[in-house]
Amino acid sequence: MLPTSRFSSRVEKYKRFRPGYPPALIDFLARECGLTAASRIADIGSGTGLLSRAFLAAGFSVVGIEPNREMREAGESGALDATAEATTLPDRSIDLIVAGQAFHWFDPAPTRAEWVRILRPPGHVVLVWNERSRTTPFLREYAALVDTYAAARDPGGEIREAGKSRIAPFFAPQPCAVAEFPNRQTFDFEGLLGRVVSSSYLPNEGDPDYPTLVGELRELFDRHQRSGTIDFEYRTRAWYGRLAP
Repeated sequence: MLPTSRFSSRVEKYKRFRPGYPPALIDFLARECGLTAASRIADIGSGTGLLSRAFLAAGFSVVGIEPNREMREAGESGALDATAEATTLPDRSIDLIVAGQAFHWFDPAPTRAEWVRILRPPGHVVLVWNERSRTTPFLREYAALVDTYAAARDPGGEIREAGKSRIAPFFAPQPCAVAEFPNRQTFDFEGLLGRVVSSSYLPNEGDPDYPTLVGELRELFDRHQRSGTIDFEYRTRAWYGRLAP
């Protein structure tokens, strides 16, 4: 399945149940990247607008780039129908490029060339992921369940690895730094199931494995829930730096 269409049948769940981004991340990037009220930000692979909204809430100007029609429409943010490799943005028009949960879907070489073109020196690039923690018995058992069902749909683990091995070469010869922030969601069972279905490497409704997955997830939830909810913890990690031409 093409990256640009993988989430078409999962948009509602993605919008409702994927985590947002902590305000501390935005404050940190504003300082580190020297953002001002005049700075222009491009959110590449903006999806349903989760990262765009975090920057907009802080008062910044953001343009989204999203090739999936269903995701663009769900975001209601006027994102452009374009790709990381061909953004359609003018030369040297962007002060900060961000990509949330999306870098692994891009073709690195043409993406890098395109981003160098649209960045206005000394523009920065930030690659962000909400990474699931494994700090509790529930989260460790959840991770094992996910890996069991993902094995057939992501056999090499490339989607789950999320392109992290390509980050340093992408920024080279410049270095990049990493910042980390705590993040959390609290789910009832509907929310937990929605979070599962929002992942492209797990069974969706209509898949033969879906009923079994739901049953195992229900059993896991019932064993660990407290007052009908479960905490879902993340580390929000951001790799940031500049791209040399």
